[in-house]
Amino acid sequence: MKNREEGNYNHSTKIYFAADVHLGLHTDTNAAEREIAFVKWLDEIKADAETVFLLGDIFDFWFEYKYVVPRGFTRVLGKLAELTDGGIPVHFFTGNHDMWTFDYLENETGMKIHKKAFEIKLYEKTFFLAHGDGLGKDDKKYMLLKRIFSCKPIQRLFAFLHPRIGIGIAHTWSKHSRLSKGLSETFNENTDRLLAFAKQKLTEKHIDFFVFGHRHTPIQLQLQNDSLFTILGEWINGREYAVYDGKQLTMHKF
Repeated sequence: MKNREEGNYNHSTKIYFAADVHLGLHTDTNAAEREIAFVKWLDEIKADAETVFLLGDIFDFWFEYKYVVPRGFTRVLGKLAELTDGGIPVHFFTGNHDMWTFDYLENETGMKIHKKAFEIKLYEKTFFLAHGDGLGKDDKKYMLLKRIFSCKPIQRLFAFLHPRIGIGIAHTWSKHSRLSKGLSETFNENTDRLLAFAKQKLTEKHIDFFVFGHRHTPIQLQLQNDSLFTILGEWINGREYAVYDGKQLTMHKF
């Protein structure tokens, strides 16, 4: 198999990015239809995918007990395993909704798990990839919650809850959190924390492409020195994703 992780890419293939599918979130849209659509997308891109990057909140909630994982998502997990079994690297970034990922997804599907922002060379260009939560000067309330949810003793205590109780509480919390903010968020170029983070990062080193999830609003902005800032959008309504062909990073809808 060719070395896909050292930048030796086949320029007839493409690199795909998606985020914020929120599998398991029940809204006015049909959760089952969203899962089926995501599986169809994965099935279609495997024909020319060099690498796939899933930038967080693929699941609306995910917690791995010692012997139990959340019910559902069989089609998605099977398709992801099919891609990695076929030699296509799939990188899974934890988001603020599916941060409680330990070793199940990696062992069962072959995905590579990233819990922090990640820089990588793709076609000789530098990409800065992250879900986006916690980057920049985020609000104090959110950062406190993130520290609590990331705390290993808290995770162990949550694991003592029966899955019916723990997962039920988590889904209720997650749905309220997302719906209270709206399924998409208004992007303000003057106040957006991810954009401010990218601009600050560019004062330290050159990044060709910043790619984030988290904000649920598809955005592309050209920054200084030919750096491109991208927010991927979401799959609850929009079903947006991005493709890099070695020259351009373009946004699409499925």
